[in-house]
Amino acid sequence: MDDKEALRVGTAVRRRRKSMVLTLATVAARSGLSVPFLSQIENERARPSTRSLERVAEALETTAAELIAAADSGRTVDVVRATEEEGARDGDATGVRCVVRGRHQLRATEYTGEQDTGREFQHHGDELMYIADGAAEVEAEGRAYRLERGDTLFLSGGVRHRWRATVPGTRILVVAAAGTVGHEAPGIVGHEA
Repeated sequence: MDDKEALRVGTAVRRRRKSMVLTLATVAARSGLSVPFLSQIENERARPSTRSLERVAEALETTAAELIAAADSGRTVDVVRATEEEGARDGDATGVRCVVRGRHQLRATEYTGEQDTGREFQHHGDELMYIADGAAEVEAEGRAYRLERGDTLFLSGGVRHRWRATVPGTRILVVAAAGTVGHEAPGIVGHEA
């Protein structure tokens, strides 16, 4: 197994574990590996040795070869067309569209119009806001930032903030690290990435 295969195998491990409805603790008990190590494997932050991968595979009632094969097929390329309605919308809200489908290392959502949420956010993960069109005002850590078309704002995890579009038809792309609680827009119940 080369380094690239070792890194990609985490997605296959997570997918297999979830399909079997097993917790990390259960797989840890079955494999004799620690929960933190398994979490690092699943998040592709640790490279399992051949023996460790065999132990994980046994716990998941499969083989290391099958996990490697699943990892290879786990590489994702997905296009979300601007004209797509079905599957790309976030809930039933108008003007909110997920631009990355599925569960990945990041979540990307496009907000169109005056999405004045009126609430403050504080996320564990990092977040990037990009103004695709129009303008917005973001309050973060007691300061106000006026953003216009083409501007970006990076917020590290833990930074309290709120935002609102200041021009009709504003389009904002918000990209957040996995595990970050998503923005809420009118008509949407909060969601997790």
